[in-house]
Amino acid sequence: MDFSEFLNFELIKLAQRSVTVGGVLTAIALFAVALAVSRLFRSGLDRLRGRVAPEGGSALYVAGQFGRYIIVLVGLIAAGSALGIDLSSLTLFAGALGVGVGLGLQDIVKDFFSGIVLLLEDSLEVGDFIELDASTNGEILAIRARATTIKTNDNVHIVVPNSMLLTGRMINWTRSRATRRVHVPFPVALGSDKEKVRQAALEAAQAVPSTLPDNANRRTQVWLVSYGESAMNFELVVWPTLEAVKRPGAMMAAYMWAIDDALRRYGIETPYPQRDIRLRAVFGREGDDGASSLSLAPPTAAPRPAERSPDPEDNDAAAEIRQVGGKKEEVET
Repeated sequence: MDFSEFLNFELIKLAQRSVTVGGVLTAIALFAVALAVSRLFRSGLDRLRGRVAPEGGSALYVAGQFGRYIIVLVGLIAAGSALGIDLSSLTLFAGALGVGVGLGLQDIVKDFFSGIVLLLEDSLEVGDFIELDASTNGEILAIRARATTIKTNDNVHIVVPNSMLLTGRMINWTRSRATRRVHVPFPVALGSDKEKVRQAALEAAQAVPSTLPDNANRRTQVWLVSYGESAMNFELVVWPTLEAVKRPGAMMAAYMWAIDDALRRYGIETPYPQRDIRLRAVFGREGDDGASSLSLAPPTAAPRPAERSPDPEDNDAAAEIRQVGGKKEEVET
């Protein structure tokens, strides 16, 4: 048997067509070429994405993914034609697809079309920092046919099915490449001077390099949000850089460290559990008589501090409400 006879050797008949050795080799070669072209296409677009702005890079990523799908699909069609399969009749493929979906391919099909929807939408892009739950957050590395790869700040790669991102709850912290305002809670002891606390927190915010400067749309603020059993609970409301938002753990730790340094510098105490014990009677005596029986002088009233008129500009939360209300009135007029 010479080489031409070997290539024309019939392996099997498929839909009244002969599948030869040469047809199989041609189909394998065509599909391999399609895969190689898709890889070259992807690598070329990846290099191009590194030279353009983030907005253009996202569009190039979407175009690259769809281009790869089309190239592979064309390769499959060409390989099928080389095998002698009549592509005009899709009965065989439809039957195989129905059986596959019935056996469990519905999840793969759902993830595939979910990935296409994610690529077409602008709510999720490569490079975004997302949060799925309290313990799962990271930067999107790739949106592929079945799953999306997320890289955490601990360099752990998490593969999430596309359907989970489409149907589940997800927080995109860096959508449109815009920063976000964050709230850093911290407590101080009851009775602390609010003005000193405010000044210390503002200095702490300025000491962190990732804090953005104030402007007309964003301002670093300090809010008194609640009272605890032995504490006054404050929040440092700050606008960090986009890179800091992508590292929430390190960002919060940096602000907490700076706040602790500032509170120590101003001599402001952190809260600790306190209990006041009041004795109604001692050895049958009450009030000053009870105190004298224990050789204790009756308490004297502490001098009251000099009162000053409150400055409304010192209350950052009230100032923000006034600012938002003013903008609303301007829109209505």
